[in-house]
Amino acid sequence: MSYKTLFFLLCLFSALSHANKTLPPPIQLATIYHQDINIQEYWVSEKLDGVRAYWDGKQLISKQGNIFNAPQWFIKNFPQQPLSGELWIDRQQFEQVSGITRKQHPIDREWQKISFMIFDLPASDADFTSRLQQMEKLINSSESAYLKMIKQQRIENNEQLQLLLEEVLVKGGEGLMLHRGSAYHQAKRSKDLMKLKKYEDAEAVVIQHLSGKGRNTGRLGALLVETKDGIKFKIGTGFSDLERENPPPIGATITYKYVGKTKNHVPRFASFMRIRDSY
Repeated sequence: MSYKTLFFLLCLFSALSHANKTLPPPIQLATIYHQDINIQEYWVSEKLDGVRAYWDGKQLISKQGNIFNAPQWFIKNFPQQPLSGELWIDRQQFEQVSGITRKQHPIDREWQKISFMIFDLPASDADFTSRLQQMEKLINSSESAYLKMIKQQRIENNEQLQLLLEEVLVKGGEGLMLHRGSAYHQAKRSKDLMKLKKYEDAEAVVIQHLSGKGRNTGRLGALLVETKDGIKFKIGTGFSDLERENPPPIGATITYKYVGKTKNHVPRFASFMRIRDSY
């Protein structure tokens, strides 16, 4: 399937899902990891590369407010209280999860691969350490085979944190999440929740296709993209041969990764990751 076809289908699915939409849920957002914290105050877990989901007690909702058309057997034994988590299959399976969960008519054999990996209880008035205990009790008493909990652990120092990050990356993981143990749930971005990766990622809009040279003659060489802040730059790496032959269409929003920025705020070593999951 070409990226133009994929982009058209994503737009079509988005339009069809407007009637199946509610207000965006009150999710907590993460900031970038800072070394000036007391790491012993935090719980650390793997950052799963799944699809973010919010269970409101009746239905699964995306962070944009779209209702996932999960099979009834999948959510049958979920509790009535709100849960935050990730719809997840395995490491490096984001595209598969995204494709399964955005379908208007769910396919049972596909949803059987997915687990709802929870990491918070948004409606609880307890601190995060206490919420962990509540989640463990909830999971242990649950009759659902699809409701699971992301493993949380304590770290002694930043050296151990970096070793854990390397271990996760070697296994194909994306990074780590840090929850402050004494923090209460807040539907905003703060240092109570942080993410740690080897790289940062962001989004930009494709404004031009630049022709390739050498082995890429006759196909995509690079994308010219623009951020929401008006910064324009080229992305020439991260593409498969198929993606160079069928590049993301003009106007598509893509996700890219980078390592820091120049003094002019241009992302350094930008590399293509994927077309944004807009669901």
